[in-house]
Amino acid sequence: MNKIKNLIKSDGFNNATSSIFAILIGLAFGFIILFISDPYKAVSGFVIILKGGFSTGAKGIGQVLYFATPLILTGLSVGFAFKTGLFNIGAPGQFIMGAFTAVFIGVKCTILPAPFHWMIALLGAAIVGGLWALIPGILKAYYNVHEVISTIMMNYIGMYLCNMLVKAYIFDSNKSLSQNCLPSADLPKWGLDKIFCNITGSYSDISTVNAGIIIAILVAIIIYIVLNKTIFGYELKACGFNPSASKYAGINEKRNIVLSMVISGALSGFGGGLLYLSGANGRHIKVVDVLAAEGFNGIPVALLALSNPIGVIFSAIFISYLTLGGNYLQTLNYMPEVIDIIISCIIYFSAFALFFKSLLPKYINKRKNRKNEGSKDVEIINTIEGGNK
Repeated sequence: MNKIKNLIKSDGFNNATSSIFAILIGLAFGFIILFISDPYKAVSGFVIILKGGFSTGAKGIGQVLYFATPLILTGLSVGFAFKTGLFNIGAPGQFIMGAFTAVFIGVKCTILPAPFHWMIALLGAAIVGGLWALIPGILKAYYNVHEVISTIMMNYIGMYLCNMLVKAYIFDSNKSLSQNCLPSADLPKWGLDKIFCNITGSYSDISTVNAGIIIAILVAIIIYIVLNKTIFGYELKACGFNPSASKYAGINEKRNIVLSMVISGALSGFGGGLLYLSGANGRHIKVVDVLAAEGFNGIPVALLALSNPIGVIFSAIFISYLTLGGNYLQTLNYMPEVIDIIISCIIYFSAFALFFKSLLPKYINKRKNRKNEGSKDVEIINTIEGGNK
C-alpha cells in the first residue's frame, strides 16, 4: 500500500497522469469538432483517429515510427532548452540547415565509404545545427537579446539560405528536384523494413522506417543521462533555474547559456539529417517558403512530455500516430482543414499538462490534510469522553 502511495506522489506518475489528462481532453474536443462538421460521420471519424497509423497494419506502424524520428530530436531540442531556462523556437532553422548539410555530404562526398558516409553526414548535420544556434546563444549570454527574437530571425535566414544552396548545389540536371544521396549515405534499415511491412501474396508493401528511430531513442537516453546524472547537466539546469545564484555559486552562466543553445541546435540539426538520409523512398529536400513543420512540432512534443527526454520519445510517437490517423480522415470526405483543427486542438491542450501537473499534487495533499484533521478530531473526542468517564 505504501508503495502505491509513493508511486502516486512521485513526479513521474504526476507527469504521466497530467499528460494523459491533456490528451483525453484534446481528443474530446476533437470529437466535438468532428460532430459539428458532420454529425453522421463523427463516430467513424473518431475511430479512425484512434486507430491512427495502426489502421494500415505493420506498414502503418513503421510509418508512425518514421515520422516520429525527427519529432523526437526536435522535441529533445526544445525540451533541453526548456530544462536550461531557454525557449529555443529556432528549431525549424536549425533543422533545415542540418538537413541540407547531411544531404550535401550525402550527394557530394563520393570518396566516403559506408558506413562512415552516413555517420559523417549525421555528424555534419549536428555540427551545423549547433553552429546555427550559436549566434542566438551568444546574443542571449553576452548582450541579453531574448532568444525567441533572435531564433525566429535565424529561422528565416536559414530557410532562404537553404533554398539558395539547394538550387546551387544539389538540384538535378533538370533543376526540378534535389538529387538522391549516394547509397552509402542512406541510413541502414537494420531489419526494420522486414518487420514493418504488409505482405500480400508475392507483393510486399514496405514502410520507410529505418535505423533513425533507434538512433533517436539512443540520443534521448543519452540526453536524459546528461541532464540528470552528470555535473554538467546539473550546472545547465541550475543556470536555467536561477542564473544569479549559479553565478554566485561559481558556475559560468554565460558559457552554459551558449552551450545549452548549441546542444539544442545540434539536436535539431541531427533530426534533419535523420529525416532526409532515408534513401530514394524518403524525403527530398526542396525549395520552400514555409518553415520546417518538424521544427515547430517539437514544441508540442516537448510540452506534452513536460521536457522529460524519455517522455519525448512517447509524445513524439503519439503526435506522429495522431497525424497519420488524421490523414486517413479524408476517406470520409472531411476537409483537410478539419484535420488540422483537430490536431491543433490536441496540441493546444497539451500545454495544459503543466496545469494538471500542479493540480494533482494539490488535490492529493488537500485530501491528506482533511484526513489528518479528521483523525485529530476523533482523538480529541475520544480524549474528552475518556476524561468524562
